[in-house]
Amino acid sequence: MTHDALTPGAVAVVTGGATGIGLAACKQFAQRGLRVCIADLGADRLAEAAEQVASAGGSVGNGAQDVMTLETDVSRVEDLRRLEAAVRDRFGGTDVLMNNAGIQPGSGVFGPAENWERVLGVNLWGVIYGTQVFVPGMIERGRPGIVINTGSKQGITTPPGDPAYNVAKAGLKAYTEALQHELRNTADGRISAHLLIPGFVFTELTAHGRAQKPAAAWTPEQTAEFMMARLEAGDFYILCPDNDVPRSLDERRILWAAGDIVENRPPLSRWHPEYAQAFEAFSKKER
Repeated sequence: MTHDALTPGAVAVVTGGATGIGLAACKQFAQRGLRVCIADLGADRLAEAAEQVASAGGSVGNGAQDVMTLETDVSRVEDLRRLEAAVRDRFGGTDVLMNNAGIQPGSGVFGPAENWERVLGVNLWGVIYGTQVFVPGMIERGRPGIVINTGSKQGITTPPGDPAYNVAKAGLKAYTEALQHELRNTADGRISAHLLIPGFVFTELTAHGRAQKPAAAWTPEQTAEFMMARLEAGDFYILCPDNDVPRSLDERRILWAAGDIVENRPPLSRWHPEYAQAFEAFSKKER
């Protein structure tokens, strides 16, 4: 089945849409005949992305006429207000909002405050701002709608090594859950929220200087295709596998992380030497 919001003529806005998962999602929307707004930074990157998305639309849409771009820093609420107004002026409103923009420069617990502020500004506040700016108008529009927030498994199992990113993505998970609760309790509401949880995806964010995709990684296109299938199935938690980690192992890792609280283990016990064997055995159990 096709989700009611993913129909020809509907309008999709994707932040961080010039590359990676965002660009792959824009192409998926265009292939279904949606009009697409690509929001990102860099005029050249946006122009190249717009050509690719217009081509992906093929005969379903009107090509370049159905694609717009706007340079947008999602950590600045005024940029998002400008984006929402521009989409409304061009296409009449928004039906699909994908808060996808994210950065991962690396961080430390005692790292510079400005680094934390930038990561939280883009990865968490960018989603909050985007939702608060766009969704009231989507509700008022009275049409079927979708909000997709791109999260991370690091926001659920919070592995050591990049605490600012983990904090932002953990907050995004909690925010998206609260958003869906709010939307499903909105009178006459026709909008649903969804949390995209990618696996290992080869993008600018994860390349780290590599030119070739590692065998373990999915492509952005695989991730976007999986997302569309799970949206049409009605999933809230869109938990993506990859070529290395199947869903069954993700489930065990998530359950173990929750078990740290229930069992009163040390935090992040999965990486604690005294619990290594216990986790290894747990990860191989059947649910």
